[in-house]
Amino acid sequence: MAETLIRALGPADRAWALEMVRAWGSDFVVSRGRKIYAAELQGFCAVSSIGERTGLATYEVVGDQCQLVTLHAFVEFAGIGTRLVEAVRDAAAEAGCGRLWLITTNDNLDALRFYQRRGFLLVAVHRGLRDVARTLKPCIPIVGNYGIPIRDEVELEMTLA
Repeated sequence: MAETLIRALGPADRAWALEMVRAWGSDFVVSRGRKIYAAELQGFCAVSSIGERTGLATYEVVGDQCQLVTLHAFVEFAGIGTRLVEAVRDAAAEAGCGRLWLITTNDNLDALRFYQRRGFLLVAVHRGLRDVARTLKPCIPIVGNYGIPIRDEVELEMTLA
């Protein structure tokens, strides 16, 4: 497997980051009833040794908390997602954050597995929030992964020392 570099997003990455966010149906994501324009946030890009972008993570620091807003790893089981999460975790700690958190949906079993294996804890289930999200972003499907109805937002967190 070729070596992967994790680097901060730069101005030349913004159009590409927007294209990645649009893969989810619009220019923004919805988290806890709020539109977030993820491609405009701070983030990290995974780049292969041949210069191909292979992953993206975006995050937002508010006070002493950091939300991991998006995570894309285009090659599964290669450590790209893990390294991107670690980069965000380190940036959050450097910013003085005590908490790194994220939202996923109840159908996203692969993400729930991934994040828990990397030290995140389930801390809340926000029941019915996907219905609220659909008022802001109607393209959110009713049924998601594994035929599971998408109803709830699941909050995970990691305490930072």
